[in-house]
Amino acid sequence: MIEPRMKPPELRLAHTTDAAAVNDLLHQLGYPQDDTATTAARIQTWNDDPASAAYVADANGVLLGLVAVHVCPYFERNGSWGRIVALVVADQARGQGLGGKLVAAAESFAESQGCVRMEVSSSNRREAAHKFYRHRGYINQTDRSSRFQRDLHDTNHREDHPLPTI
Repeated sequence: MIEPRMKPPELRLAHTTDAAAVNDLLHQLGYPQDDTATTAARIQTWNDDPASAAYVADANGVLLGLVAVHVCPYFERNGSWGRIVALVVADQARGQGLGGKLVAAAESFAESQGCVRMEVSSSNRREAAHKFYRHRGYINQTDRSSRFQRDLHDTNHREDHPLPTI
């Protein structure tokens, strides 16, 4: 819980030096990390990509939350859309509005990059997260579309097709 006299957490871009704390947050989200150096390299990759941003909520050196957003250009029409690829608030800081502030930061970044829409995926078992997103105007689109993924290293369903030549 955030102490009443404590100043509100500062939202700032993630730094490579945040890697250990980011690992802790990702673990709370259900994605255990075991290599701080790899996480630091991923943070640097995000910082180097102008279409991506990762923000943390820093309360006097203690990270209480994280949001990562990526901008994707549409191909079939003009404009871009933003995708929240990670959002987590530390267990002890939940229910205090920090998640909403992190989402607002992601949306502001996306808007600054010309995005006209936001997207986020959430596991079917995370009902509280679904309520959180619906409260912020996000609409569950699963009745209109499906999301499919495949591991590119899965050779069981791979047909080798060379890239077209230009």
